[in-house]
Amino acid sequence: MAKNQMPCRMLSTSGILGYGFPEASLDAGMARGVDMIGVDGGSTDPGPHYLGSGKTLNSARAMRRDLALMLRAARKHKVPLVIGTSGGAGGTPHLQATAELIRSIAAEDGLRFRLATIEAEQDTATIKTAIAKGRIGRLTGGPVLDAAAVDRSQRIVAMMGPEPFAAALDGGADVVLAGRSSDPAPWAAMAMRAGHSPAPSWYAGKMLECGATPAIPKGHDCLHVEVSSDAVVMEPTNPIRRCTPSSVANHSLHENPSPCIHVEPGGVLDTTDCRFDAVNDRAVRISGMTWEPHPYTVKLEGAELAGYRTISVCGTRDPLLIETLDDFLASIHEAVAQKAAALGVEPDGYTLIIRSYGRNGVMGAAEPILDARPHEIGFVIEVVAPDQDTADAVLALARVSMLHTDFPGRLCREGNMAFPYSPSDVSCGPVYRFSVFSTMAIDDPLAPFPIHYEDL
Repeated sequence: MAKNQMPCRMLSTSGILGYGFPEASLDAGMARGVDMIGVDGGSTDPGPHYLGSGKTLNSARAMRRDLALMLRAARKHKVPLVIGTSGGAGGTPHLQATAELIRSIAAEDGLRFRLATIEAEQDTATIKTAIAKGRIGRLTGGPVLDAAAVDRSQRIVAMMGPEPFAAALDGGADVVLAGRSSDPAPWAAMAMRAGHSPAPSWYAGKMLECGATPAIPKGHDCLHVEVSSDAVVMEPTNPIRRCTPSSVANHSLHENPSPCIHVEPGGVLDTTDCRFDAVNDRAVRISGMTWEPHPYTVKLEGAELAGYRTISVCGTRDPLLIETLDDFLASIHEAVAQKAAALGVEPDGYTLIIRSYGRNGVMGAAEPILDARPHEIGFVIEVVAPDQDTADAVLALARVSMLHTDFPGRLCREGNMAFPYSPSDVSCGPVYRFSVFSTMAIDDPLAPFPIHYEDL
């Protein structure tokens, strides 16, 4: 691909679709001139629930608001709208939920355009074949992937690179909705398709995926980026925000085992020698990034059902209970085990977790401040069991045990805990855990990601 001397101008509206952004920021960005509007649609940060359940991370109402503004702006200015990891997790139900919102907006506004949806959900046969051929790699800390783990998974997605996005745009798509993708991939695709080198294209994507987060003060807002042959210039479109060399350099270190080496499908972005130069008091030019091609792999993410959860929230400010908290909680576990056994539920039939907020509730055993003496502690009591009825029953036993179990020096003969809600017990439904966290080597970057076109 010949190098392009004209910058590729791209606008990101927010960190994730549905987080919201000021409409004035979108208007200001469009007025600067753009070749593409986009937004990242999701992440694994919220955990495995959304992938396993098929539910979207953000509400349909919030996503529809953002989509409507972006779609109207894109069609008015005749530029593509591109979204990766649709619906939060990028599986088929997430992709279809986002596509249905686009169809609804198009019908309401009488818009005509070509929609491309790119699937990322993988069938079990494909994954098992890759296992048999030795094409699966283990990510650090991830589980070993075998056929049993594949069968247990509710769904498995592969994280696409930029090639499917470029192919969809080459196919005439005005709006591209993709399943699970590398966060920077939509932006990298647009810039490389315009003739720019991979290094600045991928770097631009890394910044754009988070909206105006590289700016200060941080907030969900729009970021305008220009990619040239060897550099990236970025500026927030909201006048209350500004990019500085420090804020951009700080943001470039996030979400990676290495602050400078970023592994992506097909290669590695190296930011070790980046320069951050202020263009003015609101814009920064970044140069010096490099790209090294590697054999093509995609990340696989899968989620399996782990059980059903029930929780309760309560708190205490009894100084004597707090003083003997470890012994008190041990007695709760013992009491629950005895009472649950009387209901026919053995200890291996449930998991009881009591998180103590105000005393190592966030970091647990890794907490370095061990001698703090709080005057009150909040508890989140959680039970996970193979079915909701068992989780509800054991949680009720744990809740009443927290409320009435004795402890040395106890003066109050009534309840130990204050409960902020009635009912106190909340049935949360299915619980999921990541079952697949691996890489898969592929020969064709398009093969695992079928593209479907629809003329609206």
